[in-house]
Amino acid sequence: MGMDRWAGKRIGFIGAGRMAEALIRGVVSAGALRPEAIQAYDVDAGRLQTLAAELGIVPAAGNAEAARGADLVVLATKPRVAPAALEQARPGLAAGQTVVSLAAGVKIADLVALLPEGVGLVRVMPNTPCQVGAGMTVLAANSPATPEGMALAQALFDCCGETELLPESAFDAVTALSGSGPAYVFLLIEAMADGGVQAGLPREAAQRLAVQTALGAAALVARSGRHPAQLRDMVASPGGTTIAALAALEAGGVRAAVMQAVMAAARRSAELG
Repeated sequence: MGMDRWAGKRIGFIGAGRMAEALIRGVVSAGALRPEAIQAYDVDAGRLQTLAAELGIVPAAGNAEAARGADLVVLATKPRVAPAALEQARPGLAAGQTVVSLAAGVKIADLVALLPEGVGLVRVMPNTPCQVGAGMTVLAANSPATPEGMALAQALFDCCGETELLPESAFDAVTALSGSGPAYVFLLIEAMADGGVQAGLPREAAQRLAVQTALGAAALVARSGRHPAQLRDMVASPGGTTIAALAALEAGGVRAAVMQAVMAAARRSAELG
């Protein structure tokens, strides 16, 4: 995304929690926007003041003020308070603006009803690695936003990792895979480190080896363009250590358990929605 896309643009944040902070840091460090072009409001006044002092953004007195004059208005509150926060922001919203909703489980139709005429909406599902610039964010391809609003929203999340456009109907599956997915990887890293300790490694070394191995394996899949099964076959030599380990994982039903975990999360996402 070219930096000229951001010329003269402003972003308003309704809610200034961890995800908002990650997005602010991402867009500023990418050189897309200066901090003074970003305004934010949070019910936690101390949190807002700390963020304003640290990052140089403009603290707003309320949700309507945070939204006023912003090209993108990022709704970054807890899902249960998102509709009420958007209602409070409504006096600051005007035609031509785009609201970006991070509220998990809150459907486009429920939020569009709260918006003034001519205000676009993009529903997004980011994940926690956005905090370190390695996020995976899915944007609803069928959101009622202008092409320019959608492009600007995608450019914002491109500053914090990778983005993908999918229909809102896919969002339960998205929540289950990329939304909840970091937790599955954390569990795997923890288990690998525990195995290292059991095999005789010091705890600190075992964790470092497990973390870097997971990081490197993911990078290899991303950059090589090969199927994970191909890469796995390259590591597993005949009668060797890796195939013995893979046999143990298959006997433990790890593959099926992970697939079931994604399905369980998708079902729960549908129930909550």
